Amino acid sequence: QVHLQESGGGLVQVGESLRLSCAASGRAIITYSSGWVRQVPGKEREFVAGISWTGGMKRYSESVNGRFFISRDNAKNEWYLQMNRLKPEDTAVYYCTTGPDFAAVVSGGGEYFGRGTQVTVSS
Repeated sequence: QVHLQESGGGLVQVGESLRLSCAASGRAIITYSSGWVRQVPGKEREFVAGISWTGGMKRYSESVNGRFFISRDNAKNEWYLQMNRLKPEDTAVYYCTTGPDFAAVVSGGGEYFGRGTQVTVSS
């Protein structure tokens, strides 16, 4: 079993930055791909960013490409989402996710999900 815990969400102004962190515990997931998805109430969950276990492959949704950056620290079993130039439409609950298949993770279909952290961007 894998437990994921997000942190770093909050309320920011348009144009500001936030850094989300995800800490994984449980079985070793060093070979798992990891990522982030987000969801707004009443809408479907949306893939945001994904990273392979080596960090050699990264994918971003079109809406965040060039503003958000994903990274990971396998020694700590953690990964991160640096969010820059935030917009009101980035407001959502952000969930970290992980799984053995990179293609599934970047499709928003990771095997494990955290409980989420709220990000609110105020104009």
